[in-house]
Amino acid sequence: MVHDHDHSDDHGDHHHDNQYSDMQARVKALETLLTDKGLIDPAAIDAIVDTYETKVGPRNGAKVVAKAWSDRAFAEWLKADATAAIASLGFAGRQGEHMRAVFNTPECHNMVVCTLCSCYPWAVLGLPPVWYKAPAYRSRAVIDPRGVLQEFGFSLPDGVKIRVWDSTAELRYLVVPLRPVGTEGFSEEQLADLVTRDAMIGTGLALVPEDIR
Repeated sequence: MVHDHDHSDDHGDHHHDNQYSDMQARVKALETLLTDKGLIDPAAIDAIVDTYETKVGPRNGAKVVAKAWSDRAFAEWLKADATAAIASLGFAGRQGEHMRAVFNTPECHNMVVCTLCSCYPWAVLGLPPVWYKAPAYRSRAVIDPRGVLQEFGFSLPDGVKIRVWDSTAELRYLVVPLRPVGTEGFSEEQLADLVTRDAMIGTGLALVPEDIR
């Protein structure tokens, strides 16, 4: 396992990810008030958040991966300058300004963590999952990445190296998973349907065609 640190001495931007901003605090207070008055259902709010975490938000990243799978020139651009390549598809914004794409290979699996807080490419992957911010994931992903992946439901062969990338306030990562076999002739839209949020963090694999039939 190789753990690549890219933290500078100045982590001034990190605290914004780890604490409520004024607006977030106001939203949280309003949600609590409305819940107490019986005007909103917390379960419905959770369902909406889950939709944006796992379905709507990650569609941007899925489109990036699908294009990289089907367009070799774009894949090379993504490797060389992920920020520009991703922006060319219209996906840029808060916490996604500086990006690096790391490509899985049969010999090396990439995995992303933020050990200091929860730096995450919102513009590409949507809302960060709760577990991504949890201290247990942030520490164990570095110490025992293979064990963490097993807890997410899959095991890598012993010969496959795991490389852990540490996100910072200055640089965020997108994992490009291996393209599933049996997808020759798939359109970019069909390929995007195979790309999950977890696959783009490195805690999962791309779906195979049978999974979506």
